[in-house]
Order: sequence, then C-alpha cells, then structure tokens
Amino acid sequence: MKNLSLNLSLNLSLGRQLLLALGLLILLPGNVDPDNGFTLLNSASAAEADSVIGVASMAEAELVPAPKPGRGDYPSVGVSSRSVVWVVAQMHMFFAAFVLAVPLFVLVIEWIGVKTGDDRYDDMAHEFMKISMTAYSITALFGGALAFALFLLYPQFMEYMMRVFGSQTLVYAGLFFAESVCLYVYYYSWGALRYGNRKWLHLTIGLMLNAVGLTLLVIANAWSTFMMAPSGVNEAGAVTGSIWEIMKGPLWNPINLHRFLANIAFGGAIVGAYAAYKFLSARTQEMRAHYDWMGYTANFIAILAFLPLPFAGYWLMAEIYAYSQQMGITAMGGILAWLFIVQAVLIGTILLAGNYYLWSGMSRTEGSIRYTWMVKYIAIVLVAGFLVWVTPHTLILSASEMAELGGSHHHLLGPLGIMPAKNIAVNLMLIFTFMSFQIYRRADKVATVSWEKAGNALMVSIYLVAIANVIFAGVYYGYFTNTVYKVGSSVMQVVSTLMVIVSGIVIDGFMYKGAKILPSVWGRVSNRAQYALFALPVAFTWLMALMGYVRSSVRTHWHVYTVMKDNSPDNYIPTIGHAGNMMTIVTVLFLLCVLFIFWIASLANTKQPPPAPVTSKPS
Repeated sequence: MKNLSLNLSLNLSLGRQLLLALGLLILLPGNVDPDNGFTLLNSASAAEADSVIGVASMAEAELVPAPKPGRGDYPSVGVSSRSVVWVVAQMHMFFAAFVLAVPLFVLVIEWIGVKTGDDRYDDMAHEFMKISMTAYSITALFGGALAFALFLLYPQFMEYMMRVFGSQTLVYAGLFFAESVCLYVYYYSWGALRYGNRKWLHLTIGLMLNAVGLTLLVIANAWSTFMMAPSGVNEAGAVTGSIWEIMKGPLWNPINLHRFLANIAFGGAIVGAYAAYKFLSARTQEMRAHYDWMGYTANFIAILAFLPLPFAGYWLMAEIYAYSQQMGITAMGGILAWLFIVQAVLIGTILLAGNYYLWSGMSRTEGSIRYTWMVKYIAIVLVAGFLVWVTPHTLILSASEMAELGGSHHHLLGPLGIMPAKNIAVNLMLIFTFMSFQIYRRADKVATVSWEKAGNALMVSIYLVAIANVIFAGVYYGYFTNTVYKVGSSVMQVVSTLMVIVSGIVIDGFMYKGAKILPSVWGRVSNRAQYALFALPVAFTWLMALMGYVRSSVRTHWHVYTVMKDNSPDNYIPTIGHAGNMMTIVTVLFLLCVLFIFWIASLANTKQPPPAPVTSKPS
C-alpha cells in the first residue's frame, strides 16, 4: 500500500511538471523558432522554467495523500464500531439540533413581546429556554463521547480529517466555549435585563448566541459534506486548496438550508410536546390556557418551518445527482429507495397530526363555524395524497406472485409509484396544509377593509390556478414527455406551492390589519389535540434518524467519497431491517431523554410546602 501511494504521488508530480513545462513552452516569450517549426527554450527561459519546476516539485513533495488503512488498522472493541458511533452520533445530532433551534425562535418571540408590550411572550420565551438548558448539557456529553469514540475506533480517518481542516477544529472549540458563555448569560440575566434599555442589551446577547450557534452549524455541515463530496483536495486526497475551498463544496449550501429549516421544525415539535405534557398535567384553568397557547405557538413554528423543508430536500438531492449520479441512484433507485416510502409515511404523519391540531384548535373561538365545512375536503385531499405518496413503484414479490401479477409493477397502481405522481401528491398536501393554517388564523378575526370580497376572490383564484398547475405539470410533463421535461416540471410545481404560501401571508396581512378580533377561550381544546402534539416529535425524530442513515449510506464503502476507502469490518450498507432497528433504538433513547428533560423542567418549579410547626402536648 505504501509503495502504491508513493508511486501514485510520484506519477502525479511528474504529470504536473510535464503540464507545467508544456505551458512554459507555449507561453514564454522568445521560445519559437519559425524556421525549424518547433519550440526551443532560450537560456533565460530555461533557467526560469527550471526554477518554477523546482518550486512545483517542492510543493508537490509536501502534499500528503489520504491514508489507506487496512482491516487490521481498525481497533476491535468486541462490538460493532459503526453501531457505537451510529448511536452516539445520532443522539448528539438530535440534541444539537434542538439546542441550536430553540434560541432562534425564542429570540423572535422575545422581540415580539417587546414590540407588543405583552409579558406573556416574554414568559413563554423564558420557559422555552429553560427546557433547552438541560438539553445543552446533554449535548455536550454526547459530543465528548462522539469525539472519544471516533478517535478510538477510527484513528486514521480522524487523523486525516484533522489534517484537512487543521486549525478549524480549534476555532470550533473556541466557538463552542463562546456559545456556552452567551447561553448562560442570556438565560440567567433574563430577570435582570427585562425592561427598558436593558431589554435591548438582553436581545443583543441573544443575537450573539444565535450568530455563534449558526456558525457552529455551518462548520459542522462542512465536515459532513466533505465526506460526501470532497473539495479542495486532489484525487489522492492530498490538500491542494484553502480552507474556504475545502468547506464550500457542492453540497454545503443545500445542507445548510436543509438543516436550518429542519432544526427549527424539530425544535418547535419538541417544545410543543412539552406544552402538551404541561397541559395534560395542569390542575387549573389558568395553567391549561397558558400551555394551550404555548402548544399552539410551538405547532405554528414547527409547521411553518416544515412547509418549505421538502423543497430544500429536493435541492439537496438535485445537487447530489449533479455531483455523482451513482450516489443519487443509490439513494433514490437502489437499495435505499424503499426507505423513501418510510419517509413518506413519517412526513404524512407529521402533516396529518399538524392539521388535526389546527382543526381541533378552531374550537377555541365561535368564529370558526364559518370555515369548519372546509375541514372534510382538506382531510380527503391529505389522505388521498398520503396514499399516493406511499404507493411503491416496484413491488417485492416472489416468482409465483410476479407471474400471477404479470410483472413487478401493478397494472393500475404502478403509475402512482413514480415521481410525477408523488410530486403532485406532496405539493397538494403542502398547499392544503397551508389552507388549514390560513383558515385557523382567520377563525378569530373579521376583516373590516372594503375590499374583503375582492381579496377573498383573489386568494381563491390563486389556489385554483396553483392546484391546476401542479396537476397539469405532473401529469403532462411526467407521463407524456421525455425525462428532461419530467424533471423540470417539478420546478413549476414548487413555484406554484410557494406562490400560494407567500400570497396567502401577504394578502391576509393586509386584509386583517386592524380587523375585529373575536374572543377566544384558551384551554378549551380536547386532550386529543395534545396527543397530536406528542406525535410530531416522534415522527420528526424517526425521520431525522432515517434521513441521516440515507445521507451516510450513499457514500457506500468510503469514509471520504472516492478519496479514503473504508476497509473496516463494517464497510457495507447495512440491511434495511438492521437500519430500522438502529433508528428505532436512537429514537426511543432520545424520547426517553426528552421526558427526563420535561421532568427536570417541571421539578424546578415544584416547591415542597414547609412542614407544619410541631406543638408540644401538655404532660
């Protein structure tokens, strides 16, 4: 292996010197003899070329290729190294996503409280931060355990990653320290910096906390995307570019956007479950009203961040296909393809649970009677879209079943298993989910503007045009044109869905400005709605574990794709059954930790009553 690596390095060095010499032959002045018809170097040019080639040789000699560990270079600890790292890394990712997301929307909630003068927003923001404080400590514990496991079980890989990213690891450690300082100052100074100009200082500290947290996120994303699509290195894995060239790979920005949105949706789902937990255990109507309002706010955050998330995922998969068709086919058309059916089940669960909570919440106000007739039609579209989305294209059949069916595709349901049908389904589900959100927001308001009927007519027209465009683009370009137009039609569908969301927010913002507000009774919601809030974090957690497995598995048998091969005993894509067990284990472990965090947060507010004074009895 060492000889092969040395030969490869020497060949690359000689090749670059040859190209450099050819470039000098062409570009150096005074080196062309028109009589002889071939290129000659004069003495000055030759000396200059020798100098440049000597510098290139010295630079090439400093390039160190990626290590090529053998099977015996991986320490054995008696259990699967991959399984150990899998569990610890996924748990760290869960908690990191939560503690990075909560300060983002907490800062916005706190700012709304300042602008409106409503102390309820400030109290809610402070309580959300209280949940994340315990989670932050657990995040650090799992992060330390992950670093220890990686250095112990994969020393050559970690040595290479440390060499590639160099001092950036120290920057990451410094940012983690800065985030800890900002977090503790932000939380524990809440009461001391609550009013007046001090409140703006507190908001500034929160802004600094989020700036540091987002910087940590994008740095960690650079490490992940480098493993999938390495940049700034040559074909042997030697570093040839700057740290910026290494970080800014083709998948970096898609991952940044996708994880930013996913973290906010995930964090909203977790704090929504906390609000449901407190709602069900509340003993007074005042507490039920408070946690009902918190649950509504958390659900609003989760669903609003979730609506554009599929489009960010589409961008990420498009970039993966553009970088390596083999990786894309492995994910969407190979062994991992069936996992996207599981993904559809989980996303459908999230949408159905979120919509059900909105429909249940409409009972808080009497004005909702104007829109309740629409609920059954929205539910029909959601269920139909869900069934289309989970329909597989190729069935797993025995030989006799395939002979009886006449092939691996169902003659009626087969067309529903390809992407055009699924793109129609998911876009319609997102459009009608936004419709649920829109009628919920309108339920306690009566517009007072003179153009209310025109505004409603415009909104209905936008819905109809968008729905027609989504169906037409999916059916015509998906089934009656070639593949090039089939892929391009999804852009039209995405634009149609986003147009509905943006138009709905803008039109309602102007139409209901200064509207008459109908009374709402917070706390007047069924317990079943709280169970929907519990379903959201379960589905989100399982979904994050699933897509993390898919993202890692597309590298197949590579630590760093095409650069550093994995020669450990686990250098294969695990079976779907084994992956399902691992994803379920980490999901259950995380949810148990979340319940522990909820208990700790509740314990902080529990005070034991003082014992009754002991009175001595007369003898």
